[in-house]
Amino acid sequence: MKITDITLDRLRLELEPPFRAAWDPEPRRHFDATVVRVHTDEGITGIGSGDTMDGFDAFRHLFVGTDPLDITRHVRAIETANFHGGHYWPLEVALWDIIGKVHDRPVAELFGNATKRLPAYASSGELKSPKDRVDTALLAREIGFRAMKIRIDRNRVREGIAAVRAVRERLGDDFEIMVDLNQSWRMAGDTAPATDLVRTQTIVAELAELGVFWVEEPLPYADLDGFKRLRAANPTVRIAAGEMHHSTTELLRFLEEDALDVYQMDVVLAIGMHRARTLAEVAQLKHRHFTPHSWTNGIGVLANVHVAAGVGGGPYFEFPFDPPGWTPERRDFMLTDPVRIEADGCVVVPDAPGLGVDLDEDAVRRWRIG
Repeated sequence: MKITDITLDRLRLELEPPFRAAWDPEPRRHFDATVVRVHTDEGITGIGSGDTMDGFDAFRHLFVGTDPLDITRHVRAIETANFHGGHYWPLEVALWDIIGKVHDRPVAELFGNATKRLPAYASSGELKSPKDRVDTALLAREIGFRAMKIRIDRNRVREGIAAVRAVRERLGDDFEIMVDLNQSWRMAGDTAPATDLVRTQTIVAELAELGVFWVEEPLPYADLDGFKRLRAANPTVRIAAGEMHHSTTELLRFLEEDALDVYQMDVVLAIGMHRARTLAEVAQLKHRHFTPHSWTNGIGVLANVHVAAGVGGGPYFEFPFDPPGWTPERRDFMLTDPVRIEADGCVVVPDAPGLGVDLDEDAVRRWRIG
């Protein structure tokens, strides 16, 4: 089998009303997605998505004409291309989709088949008042979620903690709450300094009193010692990070230094499926958690589901959900059916070969740009 071509469909969904994510400096008025298709001479096409794939045309020749099943070679080639361009892990996703289809098995089975169901948490994206956040949490629980992540802006800490407190008081102790401080990486153009370690320690201590399950990305990735000090000072709350960490060697250092309780490498945006599995298994050998970031579209969500289910990630899987601004229908506009949770709050691994992606070709044509 040989790769005959790699094509990119760049899509843009106009958002009305706009969605104001906590990490975005401006309201998001459109949602972009790039769908990668890897075509083979045997008629099998693999599908991936997640990152923009900007600049990939310069590297297409590294893969066309090769065997799509040579996944180790391709992962190494993607890493070399990433050094000189963007982050091309959606290509690896499409290659794993081919591998699953060739073997007639879901990718999660090839990654270990540890589970077919992952308890999900509702991952909110907007900054909302305590009342509005409670309303969203109640809706999430009604749908089936048993946990929610709430984001706290560094410039609105008191309001954020008040939202956490309001959800805890209204939904009780059996509804888990995670908190994301969004301090480890930045959107382009965000040059403001991160909250310093002393202030962060105070915030985490207050959140620990509210019984939060974990505090996510409380410090910049470079502050490895700070992560360790934060963990040591707050033994009743887990510290999570790594969602956008692109360095496998630095993540190994975090593992060696035992800096985190929860490792969150996104398999589409950060380090790829193959590398994420390796690091997840190392984390689990140290009795630490792997629960990947999945704030991308439905294809990226599925890629993360397959790796997490393959290795037995958990205890929760991130499920982007913050209506009315962010819904499965908006996130997965290129799919025939959006990825959803079951009534028991779990994401189920599709039983179709490969990733189980079913593209809505009409939607692809409608929203294609360029």
